[in-house]
Amino acid sequence: MLFILLFTITGFKPVDGFKLKVKIYNLHSSQGQVIVMLYNKEGTIPDKNFSKFYKRKITTISDQTAYVEFENLPPGRYAVNFFHDENANGKLDKRFIKPKEGFGLTRFQSVNFFNKPNFKKAAFNLKHDTLVQIKTIYL
Repeated sequence: MLFILLFTITGFKPVDGFKLKVKIYNLHSSQGQVIVMLYNKEGTIPDKNFSKFYKRKITTISDQTAYVEFENLPPGRYAVNFFHDENANGKLDKRFIKPKEGFGLTRFQSVNFFNKPNFKKAAFNLKHDTLVQIKTIYL
């Protein structure tokens, strides 16, 4: 009872979680959509089939930039992975083994044989509302 009274008197409201806003830039065009996956566990990246994610969102593109927001996230380690689905077919199109469409990950400016994506390299600590900016990579 005292707990409820304290909330009522002080107006204190418990925090549900943090907000993560993701800005994706350097898209070659504003066609199609961007599919964004949020990861929260070691070993989930690389994710060739985009099936190991914690949360996923699809967003539109404006002026070769896309934004997406994840809300009510508990504090912890997260990584973001996305791809530019230019033809809106819901998958990352490839040319042989190389992606034909743009993609990106947190904390990566490029990807190559010596700089392969994994959760440990891409992850960041979420302790408060945060904005991350991710550059689109084209191979």
